[in-house]
Amino acid sequence: MTAPLGRTPLSIGELTDERYGQVIAPGDAEYEAARTVYVGDVDRRPAVVLRPRNAEQVARVVALARETGLELAVRGGGHSGAGHGVCEGGIVLDLAHMRALEIDVAARTAWAETGISAGEYTEAAAAHGLATGFGDSTMVGVGGITLGGGIGFLSRKHGMTIDDLLAVEIVTADGELLTVDEHHHPDLFWAVRGGGGNFGVATRFKFRLHELDGVYGGIMVLPVTPEILEAFVAEAEAAPEELSVIVNVWTAPPFPFVPAEYHGKPIILAVLCYAGPAEAGEEVVDRFRAIAPPLADMVRAVPYPGIFGPADPSQHPVSAVRNMFIDRVDRATAETILERVTASGALVAGAQLRVLGGAIARVPSDATAFVHRQSRIMAHLTAVYADPAEAEVHETWAEEFMAAIRQSDSGAYVNFVAHAGPEEIRDVLYPGATGERLAQIKAKYDPTNLFRSNHNITPAVS
Repeated sequence: MTAPLGRTPLSIGELTDERYGQVIAPGDAEYEAARTVYVGDVDRRPAVVLRPRNAEQVARVVALARETGLELAVRGGGHSGAGHGVCEGGIVLDLAHMRALEIDVAARTAWAETGISAGEYTEAAAAHGLATGFGDSTMVGVGGITLGGGIGFLSRKHGMTIDDLLAVEIVTADGELLTVDEHHHPDLFWAVRGGGGNFGVATRFKFRLHELDGVYGGIMVLPVTPEILEAFVAEAEAAPEELSVIVNVWTAPPFPFVPAEYHGKPIILAVLCYAGPAEAGEEVVDRFRAIAPPLADMVRAVPYPGIFGPADPSQHPVSAVRNMFIDRVDRATAETILERVTASGALVAGAQLRVLGGAIARVPSDATAFVHRQSRIMAHLTAVYADPAEAEVHETWAEEFMAAIRQSDSGAYVNFVAHAGPEEIRDVLYPGATGERLAQIKAKYDPTNLFRSNHNITPAVS
């Protein structure tokens, strides 16, 4: 492997387990799996994958990237929609071996290494009747979802994942291990709460835990018309903050719980989660059942981990995706959504709508690097397809769909954005003063832009 001029060449044979953790090189039995990420159209071949077992080894991997000049990708769960967990010809720092979790039940806090999955953390916390909100998938690593913000089943009730983040241990570009919180390196603590993987390798998080013995939730499937969709979203907005709703307007896959006559046709497949007593949750959810007779209704009292769908690690979808925030789903918007979903020729096409607000919006927009606190509804548009030759058709569909429902909110959620150039990073993800502040902090902690395998914030020039 040739290094840039003035850099030390990478010699894979000199990399040892003792110094760097598990070493996986091209030709090794684990290499193909180690370079595969969730999204199916990312096919990159790193020079080496290193799986450190502690922060000291993480620091050595960071130093190795700095000395060789090779690109450094940091992998947690490998679920980045942009495939940020792997790079071409560079070094992958894979946190798979760093999964320790220490729960302090009395203090309602937990220290978690950043390679642990959201599912592992959630199951362990639930054994004590406790929870931290991480999203809606058990397979994601807590590192990536936290650094980008974290929007999920508990967000309206308890805020985003970053709102329960109390401290971070992070290896910076110069190899120093820092513990950051509101009182120690507060500028960096502000930045990592929403600024993505731009500032170092987070090795441990300290989270707040909430009491949660169970939820009232699950999947509800409804037929869809513009009237039904408008009413469903309006009910989600009017619901108490204990309820979070994910509304998927899809061409129905052949799920066994969806009547066969609806397969391939648009439906509403919603996931509802009421974080409170089942009796109160049932009363709230009954308002959704009254909108139209459900085609399937699996909403019930369950332990919190039971709200998450089954995980299939063998799935690697190829998709055209766009993410955005919108202000409302009125009749005209609902009509457009149905028209666009129906017009797609993809295997599965749809719009996922998440009503926000609640505890998310009560945090000031400048309190963390997640600036979109007042955004009302997140829309995630997806076309899943199999033939790479169809990519342009589906990308055009997604782009035109986004333009057709664009309203006043020009933002997007960094964790769900697959492609972002410098203008989008500056104007959409981190607009205005937030982006300027992040660039200054980047210049302080990563002036050479070592951590650039992400939606990259360029260091400010002094």
